Amino acid sequence: MLGIIKRNFRDIKHDAFIMLLLYKSLVTSHLEYANSVWNPYHVQDIEALEKVQKRATKLISSLKHNSYEERLRILHLPTLKFRRIKGDMIEVYKILTGIYDSSVSPKLPLNR
Repeated sequence: MLGIIKRNFRDIKHDAFIMLLLYKSLVTSHLEYANSVWNPYHVQDIEALEKVQKRATKLISSLKHNSYEERLRILHLPTLKFRRIKGDMIEVYKILTGIYDSSVSPKLPLNR
């Protein structure tokens, strides 16, 4: 998907807003698919996923020479590892507070 964006939107590489919108709508869904089920723990898997976001942020020509951390800060993007941890915490909260339908996921006994 990142290659499609790079190839088809060459003329708008200077517009950070549009490139960020394309990235968020077309690429992140692929990177975060089944995140709650499959969460990489090998360093090489984590780095491979993060490498995609690094390349995506480099597509914005005005940010190309900044470090990865600076690009994330300027674009207000968290790392993918942070997003996975945040997603896991949200899932645990939903399970423990009984937000899910009890017919689908039985409630866990809580110490209240």
